[in-house]
Amino acid sequence: MSEERATLREFYAIADLHLPGGMNKTMEVFGEAWDHHFDKIREDWMQRVREEDVVLIPGDISWAMTMDQVHDDLLAIGALPGKKLLLRGNHDYWWSSIGRVRSVLPKGTYAVQHSCEDCGTFVVCGTRGWMFPGSEEEWTARDEKIYQREKLRLEMALKDAARMAEERPIVCMTHYPPLNREYTETGFTALMEKYHVHTAVYGHLHGNGIRSAFVGEKGGVSYYLTSCDSLGFRLAQIPLEKKTKDFFSADCKKNVAKKEK
Repeated sequence: MSEERATLREFYAIADLHLPGGMNKTMEVFGEAWDHHFDKIREDWMQRVREEDVVLIPGDISWAMTMDQVHDDLLAIGALPGKKLLLRGNHDYWWSSIGRVRSVLPKGTYAVQHSCEDCGTFVVCGTRGWMFPGSEEEWTARDEKIYQREKLRLEMALKDAARMAEERPIVCMTHYPPLNREYTETGFTALMEKYHVHTAVYGHLHGNGIRSAFVGEKGGVSYYLTSCDSLGFRLAQIPLEKKTKDFFSADCKKNVAKKEK
């Protein structure tokens, strides 16, 4: 095993940073708790995260509308310690082609877009996700189209992660929640179980929406809500001690082999 793989890294996650995007947009309108919210996040981050650790940011990074506007926000994230993995959220309008996004990221910061990233003792993959049937009262043809597309993208990311992972755990991040507190099985959860995902992290939910979140284990996958206000503007530290030795089972390897044919 290489030194990179052998190094045990701490694994953190926090979503929905909603940085101002060069527009002086603040978040206090959503409640006093949001007052100088990034200062709270940064202080916690600096106290806990080491350079060798990994921090996942599952979407809604900045209010910026263009790549020029997001520049300062990306620098602020890049200045923080750790390996940072960014995912696109529904408000990340600045996020254009993946090649252009990656070309402007500061050192130590990486973009995940229905793709995967080797993090040493584990592998991370992800896609933005979408709502799922039953999550909205009015389910439109457009919703169905995007839902099916995001399922395809998630499977593409999981397939690549499974190839890369070997016996290491797979961590999957989405911006939208892949299920709700009614334990609704969705196309997203089915894929995560099929590829034996160890842990899934997501964001998107705020305020009263946090009450609808599922946090716990289902089908062998541990799910965590990581929107920053749900965490009290502190990073979530995610355990990876369990399910690491034999988690990448023969069934998962068969799934990958079938896709190769």
